[in-house]
Amino acid sequence: MNIVFSLDQIQEVAEKIIASNPKKIILFNGEMGVGKTTLIKQLCKTLGVEDATSSPTFSLVNEYQTNNNQTVYHFDFYRLNKETEALDMGVDDYLYSGNWCFIEWSEKIANLLPDEYSTINIELLADGKRNLELA
Repeated sequence: MNIVFSLDQIQEVAEKIIASNPKKIILFNGEMGVGKTTLIKQLCKTLGVEDATSSPTFSLVNEYQTNNNQTVYHFDFYRLNKETEALDMGVDDYLYSGNWCFIEWSEKIANLLPDEYSTINIELLADGKRNLELA
């Protein structure tokens, strides 16, 4: 799936992503500031998370509950120095939990990823819109 959108369309983009039935582990790729966290916040809201969401840049993972009792994990591995740091925090338990896992900077844990996941690539276009590719 490929979508070109502006940030004011992010709600409908999140709805389309969830409606496309992606794998529950989704890797988010894109340059710093392209809108990965903003999209993840909207995906959480679309799934029914009612609590405030934020970037887990310093905590590495944030956990949310949806209104129908699903768990959503949001990872940000930007500050990770070694894959062993992710192992130390129990990343395997999260990734194989069957819950939603939204992962930013997944290349930092490339050897730890399960075989099946979806990928969202976001690119900032010259006109300020984003190009999103879901695979």
